[in-house]
This record gives sequence, C-alpha cells and structure tokens, in this order.
Amino acid sequence: MRKAVLFLVGMAWLLPSSLMGQPGQANAADNARSVPGELLVQFRAGATPAEMGRALGRANAQHVEDVLPASRRRDGRGDLVLVRHQPDLPPAAARQALQSDAAVEFAEPNWIYEHQAVSNDPYYTNGSLWGMYGSDTSPANKYGSNAAAAWKDGKTGLATVFVGVIDEGIQLTHPDLAGQVWVNPFDWPDGKDNDGNGYVDDINGWDFDGNNNTIYDGGTKGNLDDHGTHVAGTIAAIGGNGVGVAGIYWKTKLISGKFLGRSGGTTANAIKAVDYMTDLKTRHHINIVATNNSWGGGGFSQALLDAINRAGAAEILFVAAAGNSARNNDTTASYPSNYTLDNVIAVGSLTSTGTMSSFSNYGATSVDIFAPGSYINSTTAFNTYSLYSGTSMATPHVTGAAALYAATHPGATAAQIKNAILSSSAWTESVVGKCVSCVYLKGGRLDVNGALSK
Repeated sequence: MRKAVLFLVGMAWLLPSSLMGQPGQANAADNARSVPGELLVQFRAGATPAEMGRALGRANAQHVEDVLPASRRRDGRGDLVLVRHQPDLPPAAARQALQSDAAVEFAEPNWIYEHQAVSNDPYYTNGSLWGMYGSDTSPANKYGSNAAAAWKDGKTGLATVFVGVIDEGIQLTHPDLAGQVWVNPFDWPDGKDNDGNGYVDDINGWDFDGNNNTIYDGGTKGNLDDHGTHVAGTIAAIGGNGVGVAGIYWKTKLISGKFLGRSGGTTANAIKAVDYMTDLKTRHHINIVATNNSWGGGGFSQALLDAINRAGAAEILFVAAAGNSARNNDTTASYPSNYTLDNVIAVGSLTSTGTMSSFSNYGATSVDIFAPGSYINSTTAFNTYSLYSGTSMATPHVTGAAALYAATHPGATAAQIKNAILSSSAWTESVVGKCVSCVYLKGGRLDVNGALSK
C-alpha cells in the first residue's frame, strides 16, 4: 500500500512533480506560479553567517526572512530562509548558483497556492446536507459520509480534540461556529509573545498571509475567508442547535492557520502554518489530531515535505485534497497530495449519486479515499451558508472523521486513525481501481460510523 499523499483544494488544486518527484510521474507544475524573484533556501546544519552570506552572494540574493531558523528546529537541520535574487537573473540560474555552494542543501521556488470553489445557495432536515447522511439515516443517502449514524449513537465528539485549518481564515462569530474556534490559553491579548512561539497575541491562530493575529478579515463575498469558513463548517459546525448546518464533529476546537489571502498563498507561509500546529502540539501538548489542507498549486517542495514530516513525527495527520483537474495523479503528480508520507491522506470527490465528481483527480496509488464533494452546503462569511463543490469540500469530511475517531479512541496514533478510515471505507463502483482504499481494501468511500467501529 502506498504510504501517503496529499493535495489541495477548494474546487481544484494542482501540483506538479519535482526535482525530487516520484519516478515515472509527469511534472504538473510546468505552468505553476511562484513569487517572482523569491527562493526558499535550506542551509546545512552548522552553516555560519559568513558561509550563508557567501552562498547568497553567488546569486546576488538578499535575505528576506527566516521561515524556520535552526534555533527553533527539533530535527537538527540548518536555517530555512526566504531570499530575493536580482530580477535580471533567471530563477533556474539563481537556484543552481545557490545549490552549488557547500553551505546549501537545496533552493526552490516559493510556489503560489490557490483554492477554487463554485458557490451557489443554502440543511439537515430539509435534505440538503447529503454529505452527512447514510443508508439508514433520516434523511438518507447511501453515498454520504454516514456521520449521522454516529450522531444517533451519541458520538458527536469531545472538546479535547483539536484540528488545524490551514486555509483562508474562519469567521469565528458565525452562528454555527461561535465557540468552535480555539482560544490560546498560553498567549493572552497584551501585546506580548507570552508563549514564545514568535507570534504576538495569537489568540485563535495566526494570519501568515497578513502577518497578524486577525484570522478573519471578511471582504467581498466569495473572495476572502469564504473558503476557510466553508471548510471549517463541514468539520465542526455546531450540531443540534436548530441553526443552519452540522459538521462531522460537533465539539472539536478549530485552530486557524490562515495563509491564503486574496492573491493565494506561498510555500513559505504554508510551511510556517504547518510548523505552527506542530509547535503547539510538541511544546504545549495540545491534542491536534489533523490539519485540513484544501489548497494547492505549484510544484514539489522539499521544504514543505520536510514540514509535513515534522507534523507526522508529532502524530498529526495531513489531510489534503486530491485536486480538481480530472486526471490521474499516479501519472501526473499533484502536490501536496502526491507526497509519499505515512501521515498524509489524499481525498477525492463524489457526487450525491455515487459517481466520481467530474472534476476530481484520482489514482490507484496516489489518492487514498473519496468523500462527498459536490454541492456541499456549509458555513460561509458574513453569517451565510453556501453550496460549494470541489475536492476542497471532500477533504474536511475526512478531517472531521479523523477527529471524531480520536475522540472515541483516546490515544490512537495517526497511523491507527488513518488505517481505520481507509479500512472501513465502503465499496463504491464508480471509483473501483481509482484509489488506495478501493484497490487494496475493496472500499473507496468514506464511512464515518464504520471507521468508529475499528
């Protein structure tokens, strides 16, 4: 069985193969965007300031910021920094010049990630929340996630389980999300970095795009924080309150790692968001079970791969959208979902009739499971509800299932949670041969209640 893979999404996310990509896979990043003139540089452990300066001089590059300094790492590696080279130097030449220096492990583009989703309109009792139903629930839909069957048995979660939402921001005052967003007990609003993580007053998380502690900015509807709020609602909208929708897990706490802004998000900020969650778990022992990653675009990034590995070492799952390009990820890699890591779950999308969504990527060895992703009703900015479609929408169903499993199986490892989700998946004809769980485990479709019995 494949070890793991990940992707992005809103409606579609697209990532290529890499300098170090999987053998035999085409490069999907040929047309991917990166920040002009910027590179991520990983220095070797023990590199001195003089050696780092020498290396940057080879590309006439200037230091922009420390993405992850060696002093804050637990893996013994050197500084990871963002640099800007002269615009008259081609990016490939700048990378080659940097990598030719003995002080540098690698240099790579600062890729731009994006989300894409299609919105429409506004719940459970009127039959519009099909992604939560199961064969024996009321209302019923055999192709839903079957979360409602778990709720019927009283399995709605515990407030001791946390999920990181690495995406746009979250409207924390939304009627269906009020109280669901984490409040940092280690850093209070006093203008100081009380918890020593480098972020001042990170009360509910951090906005890595804007470099501030405001995780919800609002803005033109559909343009900012709609996507992150929609994802958050599928994971954790309050159930049983007679309002709007219900998420998979009614009682979890969401931590915002906002890195997508109006112009998308960068690799550098994605890395900081992933490491932010890892630090909260390793230093403060916050029970972060998984991060939801409904985004993508750009090429292979060794630096991002390393960050996801660090999260895996902390027992944090990285649940990612498989992409919305209607292609086979086995042959054309899509990152981050095509990283081969044990803590990654790559998610494709199904319709309410059980067919694979027309936009969904697939892959017998590179996509783990499918979940509801077409016309999903959830929370959006400005106290609204909207229908979105995409592997971005399928992914939070799986993230919510991971959190609910952790609540009902205290102490479960990331590997155990992933295995329970994949091994309990329900057979679905439309995706036979198109995902890991349907090829090796004869399943294919997320079954939340089935996973809890594992």
